[in-house]
Amino acid sequence: MKLIIVSNRLPVTVKEQHNRYKITPSAGGLTTGLNSLETTMEKHWVGWPGLYLENEKEKAKINHHLDTLNFHPVYLTPIQIENYYEGYSNSIIWPLSHYFFSHVRYKNEYWESYKEVNRLFCERVVEVIEPGDIVWVQDYQLMLLPQMIRDVQPNINIGYFHHIPFPSYELFRCLPERAEILEGLLGADLLAFHTH
Repeated sequence: MKLIIVSNRLPVTVKEQHNRYKITPSAGGLTTGLNSLETTMEKHWVGWPGLYLENEKEKAKINHHLDTLNFHPVYLTPIQIENYYEGYSNSIIWPLSHYFFSHVRYKNEYWESYKEVNRLFCERVVEVIEPGDIVWVQDYQLMLLPQMIRDVQPNINIGYFHHIPFPSYELFRCLPERAEILEGLLGADLLAFHTH
């Protein structure tokens, strides 16, 4: 039985330096908090490694090294990072959740990319899952993922933690994709929230 943590970023970052790739620990509260998790379960982590690679040979070498650490990368293109992460996640969901409605920048391509990247994460998670495993999805970048996993693996245990405030009804109802977002979250067996 494994615990599969899924977050936007892996707890390590892969960087190119002098025509070589270096893997360093990622900074941040999520990585620090989850790395301190004491469990007898084998931990695996699915997330973006912090770079875009076209060279399949280099990607295979990095994948092999990350696999020895139980890290499973999801490679994203620069346009996916722009539209899914900077766009939908940080220009729509984040300001909406923090009551900065006037800062929301909405574009249809943001939503399309958000769905596409959540599907890529789902494909990667499904490669790792075995019966009896627990999947623990982290944060607002992956709100569609619990139901996507549930559609493929209906008997898997799924948790979701929302690391920012959840928007009030008055703001959340302004989001055109609110029904899809809620359906995505409700694919989890357990939802946990950062604030009351």
